[in-house]
This record gives sequence, structure tokens and C-alpha cells, in this order.
Amino acid sequence: MTHILIVEDESRITTFLEKGLQASGYTTTPASSGADATAIALDGNVDLLLLDLGLPGQNGLDVLKDLRGQGFQAPVIILTARSGIDDKVAGFELGADDYLTKPFRFEELLARIRARLRNPSTPADHSPTVLTQGDIALDLRTRRLRLGGQPVDLSAREFTLLETFMRNADQVLSRQHLLDLVWGYDYEPGSNVVDVYVGYLRKKLGSHAIETVRGMGYRFTR
Repeated sequence: MTHILIVEDESRITTFLEKGLQASGYTTTPASSGADATAIALDGNVDLLLLDLGLPGQNGLDVLKDLRGQGFQAPVIILTARSGIDDKVAGFELGADDYLTKPFRFEELLARIRARLRNPSTPADHSPTVLTQGDIALDLRTRRLRLGGQPVDLSAREFTLLETFMRNADQVLSRQHLLDLVWGYDYEPGSNVVDVYVGYLRKKLGSHAIETVRGMGYRFTR
């Protein structure tokens, strides 16, 4: 299973990333400092690194420089609130493979991770590329849904929500858990957005595809 190292000192963001990545089939390890990140990365069991720049003690760019200087070859995606062109240029010059500015949507990060792991020079991602359940086939690479062999259009958010349900088929997922996984850490508290999007999916998949478990959340049963 693909192993992703998350180097981030904000516990809220780390938790959000771990939940989403684990639900998407990845193994994760968190690190909150440059020293810990370097030790874990050089252990040789990391397939991709998510790196925040604003780390305590050692700057993320210095961590990246040290890792590349010591032969660390896995893809590195920088996640940071810094949007200045100088930081981006410095990151790429030091060996970063991609750069994503906070706040970001989880589905965009997931797409970038998959793109980096598809590079033949990096370790292969052995997670499934097509999720199937009954007559539903969800292609994670093309981002397309087929229902009974026929294509069905989904918005980016609908796709990510359906992917989450299919990866956790027959499990009850709370609204809060779905908010964390699909909408990330910048959703509006008290929002009914999960219920709205479940309604969208039911219209496209059939009313019985997603069951409401009163007082607990939703379960994908199709």
C-alpha cells in the first residue's frame, strides 16, 4: 500500500489529511517537525511526501533541500499558505514536484497525488483505479462514472462524495466525517451541504443507493 508522509505542524490539518488519504486507500504517517520528517523520509519506506513550509525550528524549504541532498527521490508536494512566486520558485528549484496553496480542496490534492504517483520514475500505486459496486463503476483516473454501462455526469464534489461512500460501502459515515473527508477544514459549521449532495447522488444513482441511518449519518448500500 502506498505510504504518504504528512509533514504539517497544525494538528487540525494533519487530522483532515489523514482521514481523507486513509479513506482513499493510502497509508499515512504524520510528522510535525523537520527533524522527524527527515528521519522518517530517509528510512526508505515513503512513496510521497506532503510538506508544509512553515514548520517550527527548521523551515520546510531547508527540509526539502536536506532530503534531496541525501538522495530522497520520492515525489514532494508542498502544501503552504505562502502564495508568493518567490516561495514557489524556491520550492521547485530545491526539488519539489508540485505546489498547492492553502486553503485547498481535498479532491484537488488527491488528483495531484495520483498524478505524481503515476510517474513511472516513482513507486507504483497499487490501489484500485476503478471502484465497482453492483452496476456502478467509478473510474478514479478519468474521474468518470458509469451506471449500468452508461455514463453519468458528476460534479467534482459529487465524484469525491461517491468515491468516499464506495470505499466505505456498508459502513455508516457521519455527516461530520463526510464533511472532513470531502469538504475539508474550511466548511461552514452547521452546514447542510452533506444532505444536499446526498440528494444529488440519489437522483443520479437511485433513491435507495444511499441509506439514511437516523441519528448517525449515511450508508452506501447499492
